[in-house]
Amino acid sequence: MASVTELIGQSVWDCHGVWVGHVVDIRMVKHKGELQQSHTVCGLVVSSRRAPFLLGLTRSLHGRVPWLSRALARVIYAGCTFVPWSSVTDYADGEVHIEVLRKELNRV
Repeated sequence: MASVTELIGQSVWDCHGVWVGHVVDIRMVKHKGELQQSHTVCGLVVSSRRAPFLLGLTRSLHGRVPWLSRALARVIYAGCTFVPWSSVTDYADGEVHIEVLRKELNRV
């Protein structure tokens, strides 16, 4: 798998070759209770209007969401779409290809 830093900024294309946007953030799931805590990619936040720089805005170290971060995230993530990781078919060569149509994706 590509590292998180390699996914940020990549172009996302749907199954018909329609450009969806650039990856601006990655949603992760934290697995607790294991000897070493691990993370799994849950999905990608994609924007067709914003530059790829929205890393880690909404969570504190303890997993809480402060009110200021929540308000800021509403403004910054406005217009972004969420691509579930299960929809990603290929993520090589600076492009991410997904198996669903752009219009089927949900807003963040």
